[in-house]
Amino acid sequence: MMRRQAKPPPSFPALVQAFFVEHLTQQRALSPRTVAAYRDAFMLFLGFAEARLGRSPAQLTLPDITPDLIMAFLDHLERDRHNCVRSRNARLAALRSFLKFAAHRDVSSLQVIEHALGVPAKRFERPMLGYLSREEMLAVIGAPDGTWFSQRDHVLLLMLYNTGARVSEIVGVKVGDVVLDDAAACVHLHGKGRKQRSVPLWRSTIRAIRAWLRRNPPLDSNSPLLPNRDGQAMSRWTVMQRLERAVQAAAKSCPDLAARHISPHMIRHTTAMHLLQAGVDISVIALWLGHESPATTHQYVEADLAMKERALARLHEPEAKLRRYRAPDSLIDFLRTL
Repeated sequence: MMRRQAKPPPSFPALVQAFFVEHLTQQRALSPRTVAAYRDAFMLFLGFAEARLGRSPAQLTLPDITPDLIMAFLDHLERDRHNCVRSRNARLAALRSFLKFAAHRDVSSLQVIEHALGVPAKRFERPMLGYLSREEMLAVIGAPDGTWFSQRDHVLLLMLYNTGARVSEIVGVKVGDVVLDDAAACVHLHGKGRKQRSVPLWRSTIRAIRAWLRRNPPLDSNSPLLPNRDGQAMSRWTVMQRLERAVQAAAKSCPDLAARHISPHMIRHTTAMHLLQAGVDISVIALWLGHESPATTHQYVEADLAMKERALARLHEPEAKLRRYRAPDSLIDFLRTL
């Protein structure tokens, strides 16, 4: 009786193709943005491997992906491309995800893959979160001067502060995503990983959006709420550019702003800090911002020095003498009458 020949293991290009087409897109159903992030990581890694090993990506094999190659690639990201540690770790996570997938498709390479998976993520110190005071934030939002761009930017900044949304979420808002009924006014945001959430709107935001829509009657429910001059959704770069312009104008009344780097993400931090300082529960803030992990939201508690000082004030210093409670005279008088 003839034995069936063992099926040869898939080639490296076949594994990469199956990883993206089958695993990420079909089995895990990741969002297009996440798949694009994985793709970018692989493009960088394969380009580096080709330059270092002298072989095209189609000629690579799993044994080529050694810990030394991965470490050299990660060092290249930090040293030559000036990536931060967070970006470095994100690229490593993409490679690790592929290697775990490959281990199920090519059992003969398990030992090689285990060695490669031993490359650790790099630890780093989280910087203190920066945020604006209420006065600074209101100065940045400002008041529109009547021009089309100024009115659009006013709505943009109001919505960023009102919702605490990511830039990608705000520029992705369509007219149909906004509900302007006074009783239940909100905006539906499409977040990371296809997660959706609804955030209520202030009356001032509602008024600004209504004025904006009156000025732009051609906008329908499928149109971007905040288009560029060509009618397309604003880009991340355009939002950053318009914010810089608003900060320059606000620096006239708040001079300290001139020396600070204000990013759209800092406005997201500002919204979270102001909610926290207003007494909103941290679990509600996590839902408001669309955080998947509560640990992410706890960063705002760590950054709020005023909250720490209030907590410290409730403790007695080691050298402080504890005083016995003494009832007010009115209470003593009441008790004496019993």
